[in-house]
Amino acid sequence: MHRSTLLKWILLLPFCLGTLHVKSQDKPNILFIISDDLTACLGSYGNTVCKTPNLDRLAREGVRFTRAYCQYPVCGPSRASLMSGLYPHKTKMLGNNKKLGSFHVTNPELADHPSIGGFLRRNGYVSFRVSKIYHMGVPGGIEAGEPGGDDPDSWDRAFDVMAPETASPGKLELLSPKRKHYGSNFARVIVPDGMDLTQADHLSATQAIAILENRAKGGKYSKFIRPDQPFFLAVGFVRPHVPLIAPKRIFSLYPEDQTQIPHVPEGDLDDLPQAAKGMHNPGRYGMSLLQKKQSIAAYYASVTYMDEQVGRLLDTLDRLQMRKNTIVVFTSDHGFNLGEHDMWQKLSLFEDSLRVPLIISTPGFKDSQGKKSEALVELIDLYPTLVDLAGLKAKAPKILQGESLRPQLMNPGLATSRKVAYSVTYRKGQSIRADRYRYNLWGNGGEELYDHRLDPQEFKNLVQSKEHQEVLGQYRKLLQQKREESSK
Repeated sequence: MHRSTLLKWILLLPFCLGTLHVKSQDKPNILFIISDDLTACLGSYGNTVCKTPNLDRLAREGVRFTRAYCQYPVCGPSRASLMSGLYPHKTKMLGNNKKLGSFHVTNPELADHPSIGGFLRRNGYVSFRVSKIYHMGVPGGIEAGEPGGDDPDSWDRAFDVMAPETASPGKLELLSPKRKHYGSNFARVIVPDGMDLTQADHLSATQAIAILENRAKGGKYSKFIRPDQPFFLAVGFVRPHVPLIAPKRIFSLYPEDQTQIPHVPEGDLDDLPQAAKGMHNPGRYGMSLLQKKQSIAAYYASVTYMDEQVGRLLDTLDRLQMRKNTIVVFTSDHGFNLGEHDMWQKLSLFEDSLRVPLIISTPGFKDSQGKKSEALVELIDLYPTLVDLAGLKAKAPKILQGESLRPQLMNPGLATSRKVAYSVTYRKGQSIRADRYRYNLWGNGGEELYDHRLDPQEFKNLVQSKEHQEVLGQYRKLLQQKREESSK
């Protein structure tokens, strides 16, 4: 076969190149980094204890969104929602299932709807996944090196890691006597210094760095992945998901005897519906005061370890001189309670369970660097945002339910068009967060209403307040409207 003919067929291979009608050099690269179970505890978000120098550096280079919310405070549904740009009621993924991760599985009606990665593949990008992007068992699936509930259509290349997790060097310590299931309990491993190279996030960062080096120069045999083709590289870090793992040198930064527990007023839960109390320590975890402190200290250590891996990626972009043409996005699949209301982990509808860190650094938007946006944002906004920044807005799927954040990236002072951010959870729980109020409705009819202007920690449920009945009625209608919109 003539060389030119062979090259023609190589370039037409959809597995490798997607649709080639987009001029590659004109498109920015996209590095998408997602952490697992991360509350907004970064230094750039005001936390003075947890050390996240690399993510703080990224915040100085981009825009940090201080009111960004997930659509489901559980891994699988949140990630399917984020990657599809659709609410959970549309994807029909409303819980975790070991075998499910893709919205294509849970809602066959979306068979022709591409994910973020799938859309970019069809429009001139090469798409990579490293580790956990869709649902994956942590621990469990990642210990077996499994892909989890992945969506193969999203990627040209997918890389799984096999990490020790509960078998990591060091002692595995259970910190939650009543909750022994690894993956939903509290456990820690203090890894001896110098023995962390087999940890999931270190392996993932190393693989992502190898991809970036491949992209920067292009090896002699990189016929199927052209170095000049823009890439979408999605890197999933699993920390600080339990088990909480980090090297001893990082644990030493967080002495457990100096760890502070969030203040919880006496009788804090007395005005809550029973459905809202599911993650309360006495019934679910049974942690002592010391174990609570150990859990928070271990969580922060895991966050700092994950932050180091983010730093390795950012350093690589700089070293390879790729930063000037690469959009960097960092976020988490959902928030996490660390003792607020004596609630722990996810699943709740409190602010700390639903709010996520979101940092977007876009080359060229120099005037916005280091600024914050207080716009009301949802994770489903990431799909239309990346499509817009890639210059593909006109081709975006009409079904997308989020909105592009390009205006806020150019001018962080601008608001989005939405009135509320909408989230759902187990027990048919639903929540809307507006500028001032949060309203929660549970499947059994239980309700919560909080005034964030006067009560940002959500201590006082105003559902029984006579002065707030008109507001309550308004938010009941808003929630119903949002519920109907989310399914369309």
